Amino acid sequence: MTLHDPRRFIYRDALDPADAQRLVSRHLSRCDDGELYLQYRVAEAFGFDDGRLKTADFNTETGFGLRGVSGEMTGFAHANEISAAAIDRAAQTLQLLDPAKGAMSAPPPRTNRAMYGAEDPLSLIPFADKVALCQRIDAAARARDPRVAQVSVALQGSWSVVEIVRADGFVATDVRPLVRLNVSIVAKSGERRETGSHGLGGRYLYDRLFDEAVWSRAIDQALAQALVNLESVAAPAGEMTVVCGPGWPGVLLHEAVGHGLEGDFNRKGTSAFSGRIGERVAAAGVTVVDEGAMENRRGSLSIDDEGTPTGRTVLIEDGILKGYMQDRLNARLMGVEPTGNGRRESFAHAPMPRMTNTFMLGGQDEPEELLSRVGKGIYAKSFGGGQVDITSGKFVFSCTEAYLIENGKLGAPIKGATLIGDGPSVLTRVKGIGNDMALDEGVGVCGKGGQSVPAGVGQPTLLIDGLTVGGTAA
Repeated sequence: MTLHDPRRFIYRDALDPADAQRLVSRHLSRCDDGELYLQYRVAEAFGFDDGRLKTADFNTETGFGLRGVSGEMTGFAHANEISAAAIDRAAQTLQLLDPAKGAMSAPPPRTNRAMYGAEDPLSLIPFADKVALCQRIDAAARARDPRVAQVSVALQGSWSVVEIVRADGFVATDVRPLVRLNVSIVAKSGERRETGSHGLGGRYLYDRLFDEAVWSRAIDQALAQALVNLESVAAPAGEMTVVCGPGWPGVLLHEAVGHGLEGDFNRKGTSAFSGRIGERVAAAGVTVVDEGAMENRRGSLSIDDEGTPTGRTVLIEDGILKGYMQDRLNARLMGVEPTGNGRRESFAHAPMPRMTNTFMLGGQDEPEELLSRVGKGIYAKSFGGGQVDITSGKFVFSCTEAYLIENGKLGAPIKGATLIGDGPSVLTRVKGIGNDMALDEGVGVCGKGGQSVPAGVGQPTLLIDGLTVGGTAA
């Protein structure tokens, strides 16, 4: 291995690639499927608040996860030490599996695609420069407007090298950078305080975040939201027409619909979309895809965490359910092909079907024309937290920036609005699809089964008829 080969962080004195292949061939020979997942990861995070650096964290971790699959049973063990002895110990877990009854599953298709180079974003920029960037953002934000009372800046970066080794000789390596910048501003007018925030990031190096035009725009977006919220009035309540803006509001689609289209829930029959391939599940014109091979996007990967190349999976096409997102286990049990959606948080977790970048394609409608159709309703520009029940698809989402719509035009900003509904019904109530499809700016984190992974969302402006709005107006 050369000095510039990122695999050198995985293979050190205690294990080399030949050892890894020999151990996997021995320990997974009785299984239908499985792999040795090796990982090195370095991460840092800076928290700047009240004009001072409050936190600076740095950590590295190295480890492996050994998984064997036999039928529907999975044996999994992990350790934060990469050595032959540790892998041998972990393999004892696999002895609990029933021996495989058939031939081992075919390896993933090979790909020569490497979406990211071997450069480590953390080491390319000195520590002092990262702190100085936070200081510049803080000072610039405070100088923007006298109503700025507090500024918080968060800068994060990580770099990971993974290698997947199978008993059939398949080996795949991936390098994964990830950076993120968040700016949060509290604006004050009299006794009233309101918050605005904006974040961006993706699988690229820090240099993009150091571009003044980029971080300055983050300040502008956060400040604009805070100032809008200073003028907000209590949100109305009841069933009404809702227009959702483009980009980040696709997080509603991600939660309310996306999880229900993952293979494991559908194999087990616990999703509202189970057994409905070929049926109409959404309004005409609604097309939803998951695409993990988009360069620089937060949810993108060259290969998933089982070695399957990522790509575009059409989930819903013109309102008709076409397929689910699959990892290898659920795809095999359902008799379909994996889609490159086997993901895991780290070496300490087994893979499961997860979204990458999930979004709705654009339509033909002008966004202004969609607004003009609404006599009374709300326009949701940005969302905060939400909850969803996978079985029913029912969700609750809070709006962080929203407006009244009155006689086809934007009215006063509102505060305290929540959107309540269920994913399958929402898709059937889409009455207009904008031609302004946009992806989010790279801040999504998806949780499932106790694991968190970076993910992307997106959508065009959507006109939805008859969503329940929870409000605070008397």
